[in-house]
This record gives sequence, C-alpha cells and structure tokens, in this order.
Amino acid sequence: MDDLRTAHVNGVRLAYRTWGDPGAPPLVLLHGRGSDGADWAPVAPALARTHRVYAPDLRGHGGSEWPGEYAFEAMRDDVAALLDSLGPGPVALAGHSMGAVVAYLLAAARPERLTALVLEEPVPPDPAVPPRAVPTGPEGGEAFDWRVIAAVNRWINAPEPCWWDLLGGIACPTLVIAGGPGSHVSQDGIGRIAARIPGARLVATEAGHLVHEADPERFLAEVSPFLADPRRP
Repeated sequence: MDDLRTAHVNGVRLAYRTWGDPGAPPLVLLHGRGSDGADWAPVAPALARTHRVYAPDLRGHGGSEWPGEYAFEAMRDDVAALLDSLGPGPVALAGHSMGAVVAYLLAAARPERLTALVLEEPVPPDPAVPPRAVPTGPEGGEAFDWRVIAAVNRWINAPEPCWWDLLGGIACPTLVIAGGPGSHVSQDGIGRIAARIPGARLVATEAGHLVHEADPERFLAEVSPFLADPRRP
C-alpha cells in the first residue's frame, strides 16, 4: 500500500507517495503531464520489492502546490531538492513523458545524484509541427493546474535546441523505452534521444505512450533487470 507524504522543497510543497522498505535502494518515479504520483500504481508495488519507491506529484499536479510557474527547470529543481531532503545518497530515477524531460534535465545537471535513469516515452526537444494550441483558461474539472498545459505546450512549440547537447552529458546508465506507432510522441525523436546519451539502451514496444499502464508486464520485464544491474550490456 502506498503512503502519502509532503515535503517543502525549493519554495513549494510537494506531495509524494512511497512504497517499500525504507532501507532499500531509493527509486524516484516522475509522472507525465496531467497525472500525479498515483499514476505509477500499476508497477510501483512490484518495483518496491527491491527498492524504496518515491512518486512525487510534480508542481501543479495532484496534492502538490500549484504556484503558476511551470518551467521544466523549476520542476527539475523541485525534484533535485526533494532528493536532497531524502538523503545524500544517489538514487535511481525514472520518468514518463513530461516527467522524462524533467528526469533527463536532472540527470544532466546533477549527475552525482543518480545511479540509473529510465526514460519512458521522453519528449524530444524538437519544435512541434504543427504547433500545439496554448490554452488561455481552464476547461473545468482538472486535477491539475491548466497553466501546466500552457507552459508545456509553449515549450513543445519552441524548445531549447541546446537541450540536445545536454543529453550527451548524462553519465549514468540509461534505459530508454519507446511506445511504438500507437504513441503520439515521435519515435524517431525518442531514438535520437537514446543515441545522444552515451551508452543508453533503447527498447521498442507496441504499448503506445502509456507503456507502464498499458503493458506493465513488459515495462517491468525491462526495468527490473536494468535496475538490478544498470551497467550490464
């Protein structure tokens, strides 16, 4: 069963869920846009057999604070501060979609904090064609701040090209998981992300964008052995 907690880090309140033995190696899971830490429920209990699992609600989502500022760099710094609050030791980090962008930025900025990196359907820093619509108000009923959609769509339309160069500085073992033709994310772009990260291994599936939800067995079959021995070929 998951345990919901809160931490005040980087000037915001983050809610996070935990699973597993507090003494086990730490694994942090970052959800995609419009979701929260509960999104990892299909796989977190299995991952918690070997790890202490932490799944935060990123700023603007779920039980975390909705400050109105949603730059990826702010989310990266939130997670970095959360890791520091959990302890000085390095952690394994996994992210899905938007959370994978946060994860690869953190891996590039704080290499000493990570033992392993899993990127599930990471969004490449390429301009969207055609551009994404940027909302100007809420649609109603969202369990997240609508301004997250606006901020991320603005980034998707005009990402920082230098972020491709950041990928080359990621030093920890990395597993990249692609969802195949059923995903809305460019599979070519995901392949180029894997090619930019030194030594990264790319796994292609047919699960679509939500690999860990649509095919948790395949997700765990790839991720669990990787986390057990990240440096194996």
